[in-house]
Amino acid sequence: MTTSGGDEAVELLRQLIRNRCVNDGSAASGEEGRNAEVLVSVLEEAGADLERFEPVPGRVSLVARIEGSDPEAPSLCYLGHTDVVPVNEDNWSRDPFGGELVDGEVWGRGAVDMLNLTTAMSLAFARLSRRGFAPRGSLVLAAVADEEALGAHGAGWLTAHAADAVAADYVLTESGGMPLEMPGGTLLEIPVAEKGSCWCRLRVTGEAGHASQPLRTDNALVTAAEVVRRLASFRTRPEVLAPWASFVEAAGLAPELASALVDETRLDGLLEEMDDVTLARHAHACTHTTMAPTILHGGTKINVIPDAVELQVDIRTMPGWTEADVRALIAEAVGELADKVEVLEAVDDPPSASSADTPLFSAMRALAGRFHPDAVVVPSLMVGATDARFFRRKGVQAYGFGMFSNRLGYERYSAMFHGDDERIDVQSLEWSTAAFEELARDFLA
Repeated sequence: MTTSGGDEAVELLRQLIRNRCVNDGSAASGEEGRNAEVLVSVLEEAGADLERFEPVPGRVSLVARIEGSDPEAPSLCYLGHTDVVPVNEDNWSRDPFGGELVDGEVWGRGAVDMLNLTTAMSLAFARLSRRGFAPRGSLVLAAVADEEALGAHGAGWLTAHAADAVAADYVLTESGGMPLEMPGGTLLEIPVAEKGSCWCRLRVTGEAGHASQPLRTDNALVTAAEVVRRLASFRTRPEVLAPWASFVEAAGLAPELASALVDETRLDGLLEEMDDVTLARHAHACTHTTMAPTILHGGTKINVIPDAVELQVDIRTMPGWTEADVRALIAEAVGELADKVEVLEAVDDPPSASSADTPLFSAMRALAGRFHPDAVVVPSLMVGATDARFFRRKGVQAYGFGMFSNRLGYERYSAMFHGDDERIDVQSLEWSTAAFEELARDFLA
């Protein structure tokens, strides 16, 4: 598959990276207005019809629309986000906000998650608008703020307060189309569902005292260390759902391994012993509710035994789990320490799912074959969260989609989400731009 216009995509991506729209979860962070203005310049030049939304100062989301001629025809929304997660610059080989182009790769925070796809969607939309694309079904582009902090100022706000602006029958967002080489050949996963997020803030209590006499004190920090250990090591029961079973079937694995990966009675033992850590980690996340302690705060002074410590835990829930289930899970995991652990806050964002039996999914499968002729497209469960969930809850079919080359490989792509030395190869950027343009023509025209 050949493409053109790579320089345009590279330069746009570099600008978005350099704008440093870092979202740390606070209302004042992100400042996505900077990236919105860059996209405005691209889209206005193409004659696109634009709307800006700014629920909090600086947190700008941008929506563009090419109206279809037939109200009965299916409509499609390309949903990208313009914010990125924080970074520890000391761990990077290059400036994470330099947007450097090195050996055919663009480096920087957001290059994979997901400024590359926001770039591709925006350029595809601009090219279609510039060339007078007149579809039967409407095409919407939404470049939103705040995806990296649960979307309250971005897609969540838009679907609640400006639903007509982003109305569509189908939505495409991040994390699809990365080639995974398996024994049976190349797999391309298209997420059709995602796990829920239940972010919990816990307080672990003890009794204050003088640190010069630590014997038999009730040190909340020491208790918290044990709580962290128990949460991290606790294993929920495996749940083998249809997307995981489809993935295993398509992967061409050895029969005994494939059988064990979909057997709830054998799966946990297998995952602890597998040499392929990448596959084991992926399999575990796709089949379990998971708990990851991520932030710990406690203590007031070096010579004071702390009486309280706060702990944050990222819990990702399988379909069917509720906040009540999560609270019970924490209590079970910490055991007899439960009376010292209080759940101060639980931000529950339930799982969501779409059907793979739709005309758009069929169109994506056909399009993927133009870029990866021998690949098998499989519906998958997204183990992280995306803005797709806001649309699914309104009855919209939503998927993750893009088109990536084999240059960097699935394992490296996966490691770069919120990781160090994030970068994207130029061919993937070109392919995704072409794919979004061609899909709109295939599906909407």
